[in-house]
Formats: sequence, C-alpha cells, structure tokens
Amino acid sequence: MIARLRKAQEQKDQGFTLIELLVVIIIIGILSAIAIPVFMNQSRKAVDQAAQADVSAIAKQVATYYIDNDAALTVTNNASNYTLTNGVTGFDPIVVAKSNDAFTLGPITAASGTVVDGTNYVVTLTFSGGTEGAGATISYSAQNGISGPTAP
Repeated sequence: MIARLRKAQEQKDQGFTLIELLVVIIIIGILSAIAIPVFMNQSRKAVDQAAQADVSAIAKQVATYYIDNDAALTVTNNASNYTLTNGVTGFDPIVVAKSNDAFTLGPITAASGTVVDGTNYVVTLTFSGGTEGAGATISYSAQNGISGPTAP
C-alpha cells in the first residue's frame, strides 16, 4: 500500500500544461484590449478637464479685474503661465499658471457690436490632445458660462 502511494506521488504532474498557459495568455490579451482604449480616452478627458480648469481660473481673474477697472486686458501666453495686462502704468499684471504648456489663450473678446466689460466678455482657449483633437477650443462667456470642447 505504501509503495503504491509513493509511486503515485512520484508520477504526479508538476506545473501547468501548454493549454492552460495559452488560455491565461488569451484572457490577459482580451482584458488589455478592453482596458487600453478606455485608459486612452480617460487621458483625453483629463486634458479637456485641465483646459476647462484653466479657462475657469482665467475667467474668475477677469471678472475680479472688471469689478474695479474698465480698461481692456491684453493676453500674453508664456511657457508656464498666462499674463493679463491692461497697459496702464502701475498696474500689476495678472498671472495665472498654466496646467499644460501647449494651451493657448486667445484674446478676451465680446459679442459683436458690444464692448468688453465685466458682464460681457469671452475667454477662449485652444488646445490639442483632448477628445475633440488638435485645435479644439473651450470658451467661457460671462453670460453663458463654459462651453466646449468644440472641434476646430
């Protein structure tokens, strides 16, 4: 009896068969084929959210500016921030940090036929890498809030 048990233990297979390994590899391949596109879409959505955050931060600064001032603001894009100036001597420029150095802030505009002021201005940001592709824009209107991203 003991001899038979020893013989059975010696003949016991150790390890996995080729079919078991192939099944595991196929399952891993299927899961990664599902997960990678989902992950890539999430990173594009993150770029959109960063652009929305930048536009919102700039719009808040512009609204704050127009509470006390009425001169138009000029936008300068630097590698790491947006600088808003009004050309008046003694005015400290408004500096807003960029979340992505590829974002480009356009001029602060208003609806056609109106003047830019605290209740009528539009801030537009152009960016790439989001869900709408290269040249997409996100806008903030003082009257309507954030809109976008919109394709070029």
